[in-house]
Amino acid sequence: MTSWVGKSIAHYRVTSQIGAGGMGEVYRASDSRLGRDVAIKVLPAEFALDAERMARFEREARLLASLSHANIASIYGIEEVEGSRALVMELVEGPTLADRIAKGALPLEEALPIARQIADALEYAHERSIIHRDLKPANIKLTPDGTVKVLDFGLAKALSDDPSGSGSDLSKSPTLTAASTRLGVILGTAAYMSPEQAKGKAVDRRADIWSFGAVLLEMLTGERTFAGETVSETLASVMKDEPDWSALPAAAPARVRDVLRRCLVKDPRQRLRDIGEARIRIEEEIAGKPVATDATAAAPVTAERRGVPVLPVVLIAIVAAAVAGFIGYRMHADRGATMYRATIALPEGMTLDDLNTSIALSPDGRTVALAASATGKPLSLWLRRLDRPDPVRLEGTDGATYPFWSPDGRTLGFFAEHKLKRIAADGGGVQTICDAVDGRGASWGSDGTIVFAPGPLDGLMRVSAVGGAPVAVTQLDSVGVTHRLPEFFPDGKRLLFAAGVSLADPQAWIECLDLATKKRTRVFRSESQVRIIDANHVAYIVDHNLVVQNFDAKSLKLVDRPVPIAQDIQVNPYRFAGSFDLAASGALAWLTRAQSRSIQPTWYSLDGRELGKLGGPNPVAMFALSPDGRRLATCERTDKL
Repeated sequence: MTSWVGKSIAHYRVTSQIGAGGMGEVYRASDSRLGRDVAIKVLPAEFALDAERMARFEREARLLASLSHANIASIYGIEEVEGSRALVMELVEGPTLADRIAKGALPLEEALPIARQIADALEYAHERSIIHRDLKPANIKLTPDGTVKVLDFGLAKALSDDPSGSGSDLSKSPTLTAASTRLGVILGTAAYMSPEQAKGKAVDRRADIWSFGAVLLEMLTGERTFAGETVSETLASVMKDEPDWSALPAAAPARVRDVLRRCLVKDPRQRLRDIGEARIRIEEEIAGKPVATDATAAAPVTAERRGVPVLPVVLIAIVAAAVAGFIGYRMHADRGATMYRATIALPEGMTLDDLNTSIALSPDGRTVALAASATGKPLSLWLRRLDRPDPVRLEGTDGATYPFWSPDGRTLGFFAEHKLKRIAADGGGVQTICDAVDGRGASWGSDGTIVFAPGPLDGLMRVSAVGGAPVAVTQLDSVGVTHRLPEFFPDGKRLLFAAGVSLADPQAWIECLDLATKKRTRVFRSESQVRIIDANHVAYIVDHNLVVQNFDAKSLKLVDRPVPIAQDIQVNPYRFAGSFDLAASGALAWLTRAQSRSIQPTWYSLDGRELGKLGGPNPVAMFALSPDGRRLATCERTDKL
């Protein structure tokens, strides 16, 4: 391209070159009519050879010129120059965001206001059906007064040679084809493309949401989220690699981490649906607003509500004051919790997973996560808020078992499809943390570490909640022993877990593990997992009774006698899995002992007359009668392992 410095384009006198990109060279020019400086982007000459493309570009440019927003660089007009086109734009002083990131990661107080303004610009454009398609730090300017200006809005589509105007076909992207010798430009664009964009699929506003997440994560880490030495390697990273969440600074708040994860979900169907949601959350973080929780006390749920058919009572929740009344000590009494007892009846056809631990209370005690199946649905995760009548199914959690909460109550962990996984409590994409062949419980520590049992006959392992390679933290003492159902102490440095031989002994030893030293200490015997209420109290099951007992965390000794607080609790003794949970708020939830699923095999004649019983009741899954009618084979369910 010929340099235009010192020349005129229409009534604009070009004074210097500002930069060059895949979509042209950019110059500073003086507007002789209005007495202002402008930026002029001279498009590559080869674009002008396609008359249809140029006509479409002019139509798109007129649409883009209609954008009027404080955080979007304005388009003033189009000029013809030696057979090509020059786009006259607002001149934005200051470095690009790429220049700023090159100096190092941005502190949170600097990054969040920038991210808010970018999101505001995207939201304004999206509401007018305009998608950026090439959002990256090099297209974001930082003015001296702190205003963010997003450049090149919609030009990737306007300059595409795709007749449909989708601008999604990677091979036809003007940024990737017009500057084949500018490897840095090409890589800079590929690194921020959404997976669907990289695959050449049709894109919508969710492509910008992905790019926004990649930009925000790069601001906070100082490193490009997806990188490679070639375009192919970069695009492969976009499509296959997970972001390095461990690179985030430890001080990054949960709300920001959640926004990032929701933006950078590879499946656009599971991604954050609207950039306005990200803007709102960032504004709340800037304002120091606490993470939203429902402070409305839950009213008792009756068996008839909105005409939804329900089963008999199966689950009960009690807030702190009620628990205190049962066990004779004040637990969290300073919170002034109102005592209530809410009976939760499940919709007809819903069955809780009674083989494993199927109940997990959120830390604030106001949401119950259930591993359950409904009519026509596989086992999956359901959320039941105590102030709402109906449970809500979390999509993408088929096969889920052993649900557990993050300490901030915003994320749920679970096992499914031989993996340890996580999902935001308000829905969204499911993320795989690591392999777990047949999980048997997990606990999420305050430092972002998850300790879990990967299988029925394995030792415990630990892994970062954002993913990575798990590391063993316990070794089995002998063949046939199981370590499972860990529970972190509040300090996150130690945990309790169940150790035993599940097929031979209906009780396990509850052991304490010091994660720093790997030292294990036997504490007491229990037929179920243990739940740590606070530093001085634990809960566990004795003969289907849920009990609370004083506990000395220093000496690891039980103190005084256990006090029963609930009766007839469902428990699978072969898996040490009790169906109960307690929240840090003092709330308690449990599942009453389910009616036996055993049935009595019975002979009948063809006319319906009962001919006799076959043995005793059994949990029979199916029958097969021998050809001679003298023998019966059954396939029975097992609760073992």
